[in-house]
Amino acid sequence: MIELSNISMSYGNVKSLEEVSAKLEDGTIFGLIGSNGSGKSTLLRIMAGVMRPDTGEVCYDGAQVYENPPAKQQIIYLSDEQYFLPHGTINDMRMLYKSVYTNFSDKMFKKMRDIFKLDCDRKLNTFSKGMKKQASVMLGVSAMPKYLLCDETFDGLDPVVRQLVKRIFAEETADRGMTAIIASHNLREMEDICDTVGLLHKGELLFVRGLDDMKTELYKVQMVVDAEFDAERLRGLTIMRYERRGSLVTFIARGDETELNEFLRRLAPTFFETIPLTLEEIFICEMEERGYDFGKLIY
Repeated sequence: MIELSNISMSYGNVKSLEEVSAKLEDGTIFGLIGSNGSGKSTLLRIMAGVMRPDTGEVCYDGAQVYENPPAKQQIIYLSDEQYFLPHGTINDMRMLYKSVYTNFSDKMFKKMRDIFKLDCDRKLNTFSKGMKKQASVMLGVSAMPKYLLCDETFDGLDPVVRQLVKRIFAEETADRGMTAIIASHNLREMEDICDTVGLLHKGELLFVRGLDDMKTELYKVQMVVDAEFDAERLRGLTIMRYERRGSLVTFIARGDETELNEFLRRLAPTFFETIPLTLEEIFICEMEERGYDFGKLIY
């Protein structure tokens, strides 16, 4: 388990993180959402033990991470900017990783090499941004970490490779209980991979919630109504968003699915159906309910 306890960090007079606390369960994929400048990278560096916070602490399985080499053996941090040996190749980096991480697996490295099909003897400084990201994932996963910290790892990857990396993370989580922390400003990147999500805004962690829990509390409904239909007829539902275009009404409601369906059957519109919500729609409802302008939080 990862425990973040009252983490605060400033750069001069600029507050980067403010009293961040959370408990993240093992064997899950956590999505850390936030706009550029929200403090995501700073938080990941602190979680990796690269930086010491002004106040607070990060513990992995009860042990503080800062200046704790045994704890760091279990952690791989994939930064947004990759750092490799000058004029080094992937094979050079493989030897470096093997000398540092005792769990490094040549078998896993060969598997990653076969998946990504990168030239492991080509100098990394000739690689594109996306290829460097792939090399980082190859090396990071081959170190067999218990905890994988990813800062905008999907940025710069083409759609096919992006799905490939997601599949690798999901398999490592399912097969050996790896925990992945993925920071991103792009909600759409996180929707099909995360178990839990948190929103970081101006250095404050506004909430941490299970994605399944959020999806079972909110329901999106489309229904066809006659010209005389009045939105007042939905009184009794907790409506989060409402839109009407001609005879088509779309709304998002919070509550119990069974009770909602019973209400709609009594309402007897011409037609109705419940459709899946996107992660972005869920976040909009969550943040508007808290009095925030979602657009200013993410974009």
